[in-house]
Amino acid sequence: MPVRLASYLLRGMAIASLTALAACAPAPIYKPSTNTIAVPPNAVAQSPERFANADVIWGGRIVQVNNFHDHSEIEILGYPLDSSQRPKVDNGGGWGRFVAVVPGYVESFDYPSGSLITLTGRITGSRNGNVGEAGYVFPTVSVAQSHVWTAAEMESGKSNVSFGIGVGVVH
Repeated sequence: MPVRLASYLLRGMAIASLTALAACAPAPIYKPSTNTIAVPPNAVAQSPERFANADVIWGGRIVQVNNFHDHSEIEILGYPLDSSQRPKVDNGGGWGRFVAVVPGYVESFDYPSGSLITLTGRITGSRNGNVGEAGYVFPTVSVAQSHVWTAAEMESGKSNVSFGIGVGVVH
């Protein structure tokens, strides 16, 4: 009987530990609307008219910021988002590029190239452009909200716990 009790206790502790680790992940920062679609930028680029006026929650790595007299445009290399809506850049290639259109002036210092961003907005169409010398179709998104992630935010909620057998060294 004591062996069975120990088995139940171990199972209970394992379940409690996994639940506690899952609870550490930050909640999503944006709530989807009823009009929000889960389609990547490269699919929208193939038939932008099909997705016109749909809401999206997209994220990725900032390529560059361009300021104009009445708006700013942020070119972004899109990536899938995790459950907290952080871009998952370690999954290989991106989802394609898109242009986030923001009313007014955007300080490029606040949106530096290489930073990770998540935004909500509405697909307004597409435009032809270039990536290097190659032609490219960029979906355009009118931005409602955006968040540039800090390194600490990207790491929060990620477990530092690992299980295994053997010797390990932590740097």
